[in-house]
Amino acid sequence: MKVIVLNAQLPFVRGGAEVLADSLMEQLIEQGHQAELVRIPFKWYPAETILKHLLACRLLKLNAAEPDLVIALKFPVYAMPFPNKKIWLLHQFRQVYDLWGTPYQDVPDTPEGQRIRDIIVHADNIHLREARALYTISKNVADRLKKYNDITVDGVLYPPLPHSEIFQTGEQGNYFFYPSRLTRSKRQSIAIEAMRFVKSNFKLVLAGKPDNDAYGAELQALIARYGLQNRVKMLGWISDQEKADWMTKAYGVLFLPFDEDYGYVTLEAFHAHKPLIVFKDSGATDEMVTHGVNGLILDPTPEALAEGMETLWANKKRTLSMGEAAYATLDERNIRWSYVLEHLLS
Repeated sequence: MKVIVLNAQLPFVRGGAEVLADSLMEQLIEQGHQAELVRIPFKWYPAETILKHLLACRLLKLNAAEPDLVIALKFPVYAMPFPNKKIWLLHQFRQVYDLWGTPYQDVPDTPEGQRIRDIIVHADNIHLREARALYTISKNVADRLKKYNDITVDGVLYPPLPHSEIFQTGEQGNYFFYPSRLTRSKRQSIAIEAMRFVKSNFKLVLAGKPDNDAYGAELQALIARYGLQNRVKMLGWISDQEKADWMTKAYGVLFLPFDEDYGYVTLEAFHAHKPLIVFKDSGATDEMVTHGVNGLILDPTPEALAEGMETLWANKKRTLSMGEAAYATLDERNIRWSYVLEHLLS
């Protein structure tokens, strides 16, 4: 079968969506299919640019390719017209949906911004219904579709972790590890502030490249302001193998985004047999984490996070047991490529 995987990408920016697209193509090829990954450049600023990219995707046709199947992953590439298109939805353009009215909105709340919002929602209502099948990467994404577009999906297919074999169980070190792209919505600042209230002798290690230098400098300034230089370590960008090594020796893992669609950090922690601490408003993470079983679900405050880390630190045996439960969750949720491909290719 000839399969095209469609993804949108800002050049030189790489995150979970790009990893998923690459992994899907690799799995298709391993299964004997002829697969191509088509990346469509997408820039969402200034806001007027969004509609140009949306129109370009609608007008762009790849008729010469004559694929047997097209799998589109996110806005705006799922607007491209194919008679044999399926959508495995990572997310819509959230700035005009659940992020509207929040600090992460980006699109200006002006008459022009509202016009852009209305056009995007209208386009989604049309193009998402054109697909032969519509799956999402989490129940959280499916719930948004139902709430904002009154669209019911065909199912939820949780993306497996690529190269999971590099994440191994290991010793309980003296730090909590938070690997993620450094951006405001991931809320690394709350993790840093939590260390002000920690009394026990453990550290916080952050890993990831900042979206912009200003936010990275802001986090460094926060560490200095509270005199946490000896308690908080910022690694910057690290390789996948380095991340796996830090994960293996961590005591526990943090993942604190605002309303995340999915998040590979969850799977990385579970493959490393580590309990995960998340917040009550972190989105799809609560589809994986059961409070007190394989992790903790806390109020999104520095004080609550500090108390949660202290709770795990005080009981090493229980924390180890929660890590084993975390690993077992992977099978319980059908997080494997055979299950995903069975649905996408049927």
